[in-house]
Amino acid sequence: MGRRVLEIERDSLVGLLQRIDGDFVRACELMLACGGRVVVTGMGKSGHVGGKIAATLASTGTPAFFVHPGEASHGDLGMITRQDVVLALSYSGETAEILTILPLIKRMGAPLIAMTGKPASTLARNADVHINVSVEQEACPHNLAPTSSTTATLAMGDALAVALLDARGFTPEDFAMSHPGGSLGRKLLLKIDDVMQKAERIPKVAPGTPMTVALLEMTRKGLGMTAIVDEHEHVIGVYTDGDLRRSLEAQVDLRTATIDQVMRRGGYRARPEWLAAEAVRLMEQHKITALLVVDAEDRLCGVIHMHDLLRAGVV
Repeated sequence: MGRRVLEIERDSLVGLLQRIDGDFVRACELMLACGGRVVVTGMGKSGHVGGKIAATLASTGTPAFFVHPGEASHGDLGMITRQDVVLALSYSGETAEILTILPLIKRMGAPLIAMTGKPASTLARNADVHINVSVEQEACPHNLAPTSSTTATLAMGDALAVALLDARGFTPEDFAMSHPGGSLGRKLLLKIDDVMQKAERIPKVAPGTPMTVALLEMTRKGLGMTAIVDEHEHVIGVYTDGDLRRSLEAQVDLRTATIDQVMRRGGYRARPEWLAAEAVRLMEQHKITALLVVDAEDRLCGVIHMHDLLRAGVV
């Protein structure tokens, strides 16, 4: 039975393809030109779907919110202005709570987009634009419970939201601004400067420093590495835990050696204004756990470690 439900709903979605027509385009134009908000309303299951459509619109660049039609009759209609566009969802097109506020919406002058499964219904006939989301049958074996119809309505709402997103030139960075607490927001908004180790937390030594002193610096700062910088803070090289293992394998006398005798010159570097996600990419590409962060003059200004990125939720 589960497979049958998915097959019915799949077929219902395929049937929507022909509904991307002039009415769909007109609905997009109304919402794109809207000087206020897109106000979504619906009762029952349509209301639940409407809430999700409003949230999707809002997060993809089209200001929107949901108004319960029953509450609208008791004061919440004041949330709607003539600058708004109303998107009303009702599969039957005869939902009493929506028809009650329909004359007031029309009198207000707010454009009305109806999404129903009955093109001849009262709501459809009184709308400025009607989008047909009718389905041949519900996935419910009794053809009663809203299943295929709510899936079709939700999908059409997604189609509207994404068409508007594309028309607005909405970017991943714009999306991140609406999702600062989400993983995508963190990846697209956080800069290396926001999470890197700075000032006294940076492990660094001068060339000629005895290895015993350099190892103490690595241990104190706890980043598994140290930078080697000149008197002007320009990076000369880097020494890591991995380099220490290689020094031991080569039987280097760590009691007498200096850091510049065993360091690796250069080292992978990043800039503080880069996205933190770029630091992740470089670390994965080069199989390392830390990056030196330098300014435009190649002066050391920070170190970013994989642990910093994990704590920030970028990884």
